[in-house]
Amino acid sequence: MTTMARDATTGSAGARSTGAAQVPGGVAPVPAAPAGSVEAVPGQAVSSGAAAGRGSEIRRHELATFLRSRRERITPEQVGLPRGRRRRTPGLRREEVAQLSAVGVTWYTWLEQARDIQVSEQVLDALARTLLLDAGERAHLFQLGGAVDPSPAAQCSGITPALRLMLRQLEPVPACIQNSRYDILAYNRTYARLMMRDLDTVPPADRNCLVLAYTNAEWRESIVFLDEAMRLMAARLRVSMAGHLGEPAWKMLVKRLRTESAEFREIWERYEVVSARGKTKQFVSPYVGLVTVDHTDLWLAPAQGARMVTYPPADEQSRQRLERLHAIALEAEAGEAGAA
Repeated sequence: MTTMARDATTGSAGARSTGAAQVPGGVAPVPAAPAGSVEAVPGQAVSSGAAAGRGSEIRRHELATFLRSRRERITPEQVGLPRGRRRRTPGLRREEVAQLSAVGVTWYTWLEQARDIQVSEQVLDALARTLLLDAGERAHLFQLGGAVDPSPAAQCSGITPALRLMLRQLEPVPACIQNSRYDILAYNRTYARLMMRDLDTVPPADRNCLVLAYTNAEWRESIVFLDEAMRLMAARLRVSMAGHLGEPAWKMLVKRLRTESAEFREIWERYEVVSARGKTKQFVSPYVGLVTVDHTDLWLAPAQGARMVTYPPADEQSRQRLERLHAIALEAEAGEAGAA
């Protein structure tokens, strides 16, 4: 269920400057402000630096409150942890969130205490996944953290209505649009059910072919030559990453894969590189069984950026099975529309 994100609290208080304030008939001294006070004196200019500092402090407290509220609503079972008999804390403990997010316990505690510390995009991404945030909550987290979310999330400005229409018109051929980081930016109904029961159920931040191939059991089971596929994708990622070495989204992806998959760590350390090329692939669909397809990349941007990936059938049996898969997708869509 989508939770409405709460806006950061804003205040009208400014900083009190030292010196004198203008009063009718002359100048009177201004009393010294109490330590920590940032209230403005009527008729007196507010320091822009102090106002910015106050805004930053408010944002840190909002971030701390938001993190605590989301931590307390998650049960240990939801993240694969045992509940234990002596648990008194509602939801997860701070040390559990820190461990699952691969950050220090003290550092995470400081975050919940609204300490004045810097938080990176990588840490915010890890916290968002640990706390099972939906798209709105994730956006709110990054806003409070003063950072820009580098993940493609649910939408991409480059995916035009015409491209979405083209994906539909290619059916029953499975097709999607990916970037060179393997983020799945858009896809048609047949693709959504080719390698799992429904790709729509996967959070947008997790719709990445590498993440799915290395960490998602259902996706992995559908790939006939999984070891080869994982090796080639990692090698292609390394080639593409050469032009994006300093970009947070790329570093976040590699760090996540290294953290969550021992297989990726081993393959990544081989330092293999391979150029993009089409090839015949086989998948075992949970709905129609074995399908043999020809993988083809249609590049939509220069320097091998975004591409449309298509999987036309390689034989007559696969063509028939893809048509059946498309029919299943249409039935499911009609059922969802009727239920609504």
